[in-house]
Amino acid sequence: MDIFLEYFFQRSLIGGVLIGITAPLMGIFLVLRRLSMIGDTLSHVTIAGVALGFLIDVYPLAIGLLFAIAASFAIEKLRKTYKTYAELSIAIIMAGGIALATFLFSMGQGFSVNVTSYLFGSIYTLDTTDLWLIFGVTVLVLLFVILHFKEMFLMVFDEEAAGISGLPIKYYNIAMTILTSLVICVSIKIVGALLVSSLLTIPVAASLALARSFKHSVILAVLFSEIAVIAGLITAGLWDMPPGSTVVLLLIVLLAGTLLGKRRFKV
Repeated sequence: MDIFLEYFFQRSLIGGVLIGITAPLMGIFLVLRRLSMIGDTLSHVTIAGVALGFLIDVYPLAIGLLFAIAASFAIEKLRKTYKTYAELSIAIIMAGGIALATFLFSMGQGFSVNVTSYLFGSIYTLDTTDLWLIFGVTVLVLLFVILHFKEMFLMVFDEEAAGISGLPIKYYNIAMTILTSLVICVSIKIVGALLVSSLLTIPVAASLALARSFKHSVILAVLFSEIAVIAGLITAGLWDMPPGSTVVLLLIVLLAGTLLGKRRFKV
């Protein structure tokens, strides 16, 4: 149990708890708007930014954050261009992100090991700068959700009606996409770019199976996320397992248990 006294583990727990709040908060709005794959898209773009950061010797997550925000604007622009085929925006930006990341990898073979840690997660390497960045994003997300909860609720369930009623649809679309890009960027060091979308979607999937209302689903999504993050990090720390994948596997176990329990209860 000495691991709880280690500063690196304490930092990882703090970072994990913060992301456990923000990821499902944004994920619930993405899932209900059928934009679940946006997490994978922005994570690939962020990795391209991280690679460029290593290449030019600038804080990698800062460059990744700029790339993710730029991609969020591009996605929103393409969604308006292809209204009938809105999912095309996600596919196009994902393809560009993967291509750019591959190109930058080929230019900087020496930092491949460092970038790999962002692909698969390296929560134990979180430093003070990372924690402050995660904390800042958490505050932004919480403030936005608390102050605009009703408006986001309307956006999710009937965007056209929300627009007719005078809601600034464009503002909320851009704001939600940017906040999602921020959450994904700071989550990459925790579970890695290849698994980051799971934090956005799996807790939400579990909550939707049980929730009786929208607000209830938000609360349950955060609860499921925190249980998996805390239990996953403790399990990984005590038994020397990869923390990111352990958290995601626990999320899947929680989802499976929720679905089986609900089915059995109905029967």
